[in-house]
Amino acid sequence: MTLYLITACPDLARAATAAGVDRIFVDLEIAGKEARQGHKDTVISRHTLEDVHAIRQVVPQGSLLVRIDPWGDGSPGQVEAVLDAGADALMLPMFSNAQEVAAFTHCVAGRATTVGLCETAAGLARLGPILTSGQLDEIHFGLNDLHLDMGLDFLFEVLAGGFMDLAASRCLETGVPFGFGGVARVGGGELPARLILGEHERLGSTAVILSRAFTGGAKTLSDMPADLDLKAEVARVQECLESLAERDDDQREADRLELAGITQAIADRIGGRA
Repeated sequence: MTLYLITACPDLARAATAAGVDRIFVDLEIAGKEARQGHKDTVISRHTLEDVHAIRQVVPQGSLLVRIDPWGDGSPGQVEAVLDAGADALMLPMFSNAQEVAAFTHCVAGRATTVGLCETAAGLARLGPILTSGQLDEIHFGLNDLHLDMGLDFLFEVLAGGFMDLAASRCLETGVPFGFGGVARVGGGELPARLILGEHERLGSTAVILSRAFTGGAKTLSDMPADLDLKAEVARVQECLESLAERDDDQREADRLELAGITQAIADRIGGRA
């Protein structure tokens, strides 16, 4: 499982890769994000191109992913700037059709790994042609913006409602590696991390974003809680995944149903139906 951590702090990025994090995620996406998420309890990173340069100096080759803005007139210039800064992988968010994805991959032109971030209802509905074009190297499903675009109350309704089952089957059919959403520390979260990781294992996912719980919400290494052992927490995720892989089909289904039940209860509470 490829583990992402979002940070623009060089010291934290260095510590994270040493702890077993596979990709450091620098987030340049800002266009339209305040309007979509400003009223939610989500992090808007506000990272800069200078942060990309700084992170490049401290992380291994192959481990720096940069999310750009949604595709638009300024995108080719942003792609070039990010590539010049040393990004190993570029992520395109908020696409709604195969043409936007094609423009992105054509611009990158094989100089970095291309990752599509599917987080619109239109992008999900058009997933077939997006995947069969054979242009994306990887795809990630962003449950936060996706649930907002679908008019849902809780991001994991996208998972519990079976939408990820369909998306996963399309990805497996076309051979495009996929991941989805984020996960809290094992043993934490109102929706237990073990159940979320169980769905990753059941569906064949290869990537997940580690939530801010892994750094205690800190933006710098020095601000992290002294009792938080990032290396141990990363190891617990991998150990949990290994354990989940040993489940039989009955246990996988029981875990899926448990996740669906908790998700429904949370969604009903958020939506004022409980």
